[in-house]
Amino acid sequence: MHMQEIREIAKVHGIKTAKQTKVNIIKQIQRTEGNFDCFATAVDHQCDQTGCLWREDCFALSGKKHSS
Repeated sequence: MHMQEIREIAKVHGIKTAKQTKVNIIKQIQRTEGNFDCFATAVDHQCDQTGCLWREDCFALSGKKHSS
């Protein structure tokens, strides 16, 4: 998802996005929505949150994070 789309979702929830990373913004959105703030923490593409809006980006970022 593009940052502009993420910022628009954050704005709906009253979250300020200035000087924040994509990961931090999404985690704040997750908490505000009452979900786990687990974005970018999946290991080996394992996640039980199948309906998550962030799933594709999560796997992409967590793969980079855990591949080192």
